[in-house]
Amino acid sequence: MNKIHAAITAVHGYVPDDVLTNKDLEAMVDTTDEWIVSRTGIKERRILKGEGLGTSDMAVHAVNGLLKKRGITAEEIELIIFCTTTPDMPFPASANILADKIGAKNAWGYDLQAACSGFIYGLSTASQFIESGKHKKVLVVGGDKMSSIINYEDRTTCIIFGDGCGAVLLEPNEEGNGIIDSILHSDGAGRQFLHQKAGGSARPASHDTIDNHEHFVHQEGQAVFKFAVTNMANVAAEIMDRNQLTADDVTWLVPHQANKRIIDATASRMGVGAEKVMINIERYGNTTNGTIPLCLWEWESQLKKGDTLILAAFGGGFTWGSVYVKWAY
Repeated sequence: MNKIHAAITAVHGYVPDDVLTNKDLEAMVDTTDEWIVSRTGIKERRILKGEGLGTSDMAVHAVNGLLKKRGITAEEIELIIFCTTTPDMPFPASANILADKIGAKNAWGYDLQAACSGFIYGLSTASQFIESGKHKKVLVVGGDKMSSIINYEDRTTCIIFGDGCGAVLLEPNEEGNGIIDSILHSDGAGRQFLHQKAGGSARPASHDTIDNHEHFVHQEGQAVFKFAVTNMANVAAEIMDRNQLTADDVTWLVPHQANKRIIDATASRMGVGAEKVMINIERYGNTTNGTIPLCLWEWESQLKKGDTLILAAFGGGFTWGSVYVKWAY
């Protein structure tokens, strides 16, 4: 019997209609389009607007599109892993809320929080349920409504983040395609450089925390950039070395869309040319857990069975990692 791999058999994404351009931001904070583009590569980002709408509402669009594409019903889904930094509420899990909204009556699920690395953590975790034979159909959702935790008076963060969501379906594969390997890392000492100060059990919400804007993303950009540009590039090269892959073997690099310079550094470290790199940061910004599945969704028509993909990410925590995928369809 051939080894069972967890293969991606469908992918879909969703981004809100409302666009926040760099020109819009020029009227809100002390910044310019040239400054933003030269340092991040971002030209615009999508914002989810509407009373009471949360991350799960974007996920509903992504998952329903995926189910239609695969030709299955929500009742066939056995497990939902929802990778998000902005759940609808502290509890219950957004995975449970999503299951209810789409009618996944036979699925159990939970949220996974690893900041911008969450989606690749989720893929690696979900693959274990497929490889063990425990489940046949597992949804991995990656999405964030980052606008809900961004201070639009803080030019260091408001220029970077946007809202969006993507989802993939994992199923067993015995042809040698699917998730082949993953390398995951974390270092909690990095939390001081990128975090949300208040809202957790250590610093619950109060008048002071709200007045001090402590429920928004806090980032020390230079420190984060330094760690990200090194570690994301290194872990992508590491998974290639471990699997005896050369740059010629790699069909696509699918990088987390945090910063164009970090993406370029990762591709350079791998020896991969720009023509093999999925980039949509200029239109969506950093959607945190949504960036990698949104790339897969947008490039789906260009992917061929057997293609070699290297997924790489870096996030707050710090968290970082890479996943080696053989495309299954």
